[in-house]
Amino acid sequence: MSEMNLLQAVNNALDFEMEQDDDVLVFGEDVGGAGGVFRTTAGLQEKFGEKRCFDTPLSEAGIIGAAIGMAVYGLRPVAEIQFLDFIYPAFDQIINEAAKMRYRSGGQFTCPMVIRTPYGGGIRGGHYHSQSGETYFAHTPGLKVVVPSNPADTKGLLLASIRDPDPVLFFEPKRMYRSSKGEVPEGEHVVPLGKAAITRPGEHVTVVTFGAMVEVALKAAKKAAAQGVDVEVVDLRTLVPLDWETVAASVIKTGRLVTLYEAPKTCGFGAEISALVAEKLILHLEAPILRVTGYDTPFPYSLENLYLPTPERVLDAVLEVANY
Repeated sequence: MSEMNLLQAVNNALDFEMEQDDDVLVFGEDVGGAGGVFRTTAGLQEKFGEKRCFDTPLSEAGIIGAAIGMAVYGLRPVAEIQFLDFIYPAFDQIINEAAKMRYRSGGQFTCPMVIRTPYGGGIRGGHYHSQSGETYFAHTPGLKVVVPSNPADTKGLLLASIRDPDPVLFFEPKRMYRSSKGEVPEGEHVVPLGKAAITRPGEHVTVVTFGAMVEVALKAAKKAAAQGVDVEVVDLRTLVPLDWETVAASVIKTGRLVTLYEAPKTCGFGAEISALVAEKLILHLEAPILRVTGYDTPFPYSLENLYLPTPERVLDAVLEVANY
């Protein structure tokens, strides 16, 4: 085991898998000699050469289009989009090509590729460097959507994503690149897709969340415990495939649900969780389902701390459903 931050865990996973499999290639804007804008790919070009880790033109559609061709050919491309906010020029390639390759070919072709991209707020990036667009992709059949919340899961989920036969969107919470630290297994360490984690067991209220908001939920749970409310925190880890069984078991146990995400409230992924619970578990609920989210506005610059969910906002929701 080695202590790493989340950024180092990304780098370690890429390094390990490139050593294991010569078909794994890493590319994107400035990922080569510069090591990426956040340094997640530092040292990879020097170690594996320019044919396996290389810079691309400033063309997101070109990056993803090339990755699709490589994947269908039999390679394992890992394409980086510098910020999630920049991914939309490639939206057509992702939604209409990568996601549909298995279906349109009747299973003759798969598209084993990973699109890595930092997402979310917390670094004062303003409205062009802070968005959380995971629901756009979770809405699309054929794509898998992964959002880690800590270094060990980051390595394990990234290895699982690279080895998956279908296209995976891998969202990295950039506010946690250097702030989140923990023990990470050396060498082989795979965390299966589609399996949530109970990061804090509890009896009174379930909080379902993912990515950077897991840390916020845990801080809120600590505050709630001081007031006699025991919060269970469920880290989804993968949005698609969704581990419904873990979510359902937690809600059946507590009878209360708060969903937490930093994207705008309307149609956020927590709304899907809320709908599933309302459809399937309504008789187990002891209180209305609440969402703690960002706001239905562009992501602000100077008001970032007001926009992002805080432990205090989560605590208010937890206490409201606990005292209903």
